[in-house]
Amino acid sequence: MWFTRVSIGNPVFATMMMVGLLVLGLFSIKRLGVDQFPDINFPIVVVTTLYPGASPEAVETDITRKVEEAVNTISGIKTLTSRSYEGQSVVIAEFDLLTSPVIAAQNVREKVAALRAVFRDEVKDPVVSRFNPDDQPIVSVSVRSEQRGLRELSTLSDQVVIKRLENARGVGKVTLVGGVKREVQLLLRPADMESLGVGVDQVMNAVRLENQELPAGAVAGPEAERLVKVQGRIQTVQQFRDIIVARRAGTPVYLWQVATVLDGQQEEVNVALVNGVRALAIDVVKTQGANTIEVVDAVREAVKDLERTVPPDIKLAVVRDTSIGIRNSVANVRHTIIEGGVLAVVIVFLFLNSWRSTVITGLTLPIALIGTFVVLYAFGFTINVMTLMALSLCVGLLIDDAIVVRENIVRHVQMGKSAHQAALDGTNEI
Repeated sequence: MWFTRVSIGNPVFATMMMVGLLVLGLFSIKRLGVDQFPDINFPIVVVTTLYPGASPEAVETDITRKVEEAVNTISGIKTLTSRSYEGQSVVIAEFDLLTSPVIAAQNVREKVAALRAVFRDEVKDPVVSRFNPDDQPIVSVSVRSEQRGLRELSTLSDQVVIKRLENARGVGKVTLVGGVKREVQLLLRPADMESLGVGVDQVMNAVRLENQELPAGAVAGPEAERLVKVQGRIQTVQQFRDIIVARRAGTPVYLWQVATVLDGQQEEVNVALVNGVRALAIDVVKTQGANTIEVVDAVREAVKDLERTVPPDIKLAVVRDTSIGIRNSVANVRHTIIEGGVLAVVIVFLFLNSWRSTVITGLTLPIALIGTFVVLYAFGFTINVMTLMALSLCVGLLIDDAIVVRENIVRHVQMGKSAHQAALDGTNEI
């Protein structure tokens, strides 16, 4: 082989090439991302449609079946499954692996858009999204305080903590779990409504019309043009009480006459507990393609910055970190590679009983393995369980090939050939 002839004829050049591979490999290792699995785009499209107040049977009949019939006409579908819940329809279309996820989502979006005209007015617009394993939270941060209530803690988390975490590198979405938000509640009194002749629809329309801001066009002057806006949004709870819901014999009927206005909070739909104590949880989802460990490190750094800025009674802590399992898995595979390489070299020495042969054979491991990281970095791969497992399998192949080549060269030397000729002939035979 020409490669063998060049290496044997130019030992200095071959040595410098090997040193160059080692240097570039070490340079690439420091810049490679670390993750548990490779970044894979699955051709799975999810269609989610909301139908508030509808039973699962009505959702199945009015939405799910129609979506299934429309999506099923798309070519390349492998499986089509659906779930009908109370007020929600979920249709999942899995395509063949050869289908582009972008094209699959576009085809589904076109089919679903044509169904909007046949849906009832109460049905919300369907949401078409691609399935992405990275949409799962990778880190959760707890927010606790012994002096503040959940409502105040939720407001502080929403306005301070979440905004800071969203600015961390690689963070795609931040969700608050266990929080409660402020809600102005209107508790209608049926007896008073009946005595004053006020219906529920009148109350709803009055609140909707009196609590909004509308553009009113523009006013043009000789030197400038100004935009006009009607500022009708209610600012205080007292203003809700003074809304006129109807008129009877020319006398206005106010909201406080037919309903009780409370400055309360939304109904709790989820709860977060840390060691049995009520708290808030902030789940962080990374952007697609971002490295998990780098995002987690950025979030931890943001949490340290927040601990110095928030009030002393606010306690922040990272309670769930998926990068720990990734770090442990990658570390275990790294240790396996090192142990396999060391054991292979030791066994080679025990069988060949030659330091010279052992050193020559053992040099193939660091040169080949470290040099592989150059290719990984060039093609945008990461250090993950799959790539490290491949490298660990290659340890045995490298040693095996090196032993076979080395043994054949030694055989040619024992036949009386020179070292130069034995290396050429032995390698060519293999």
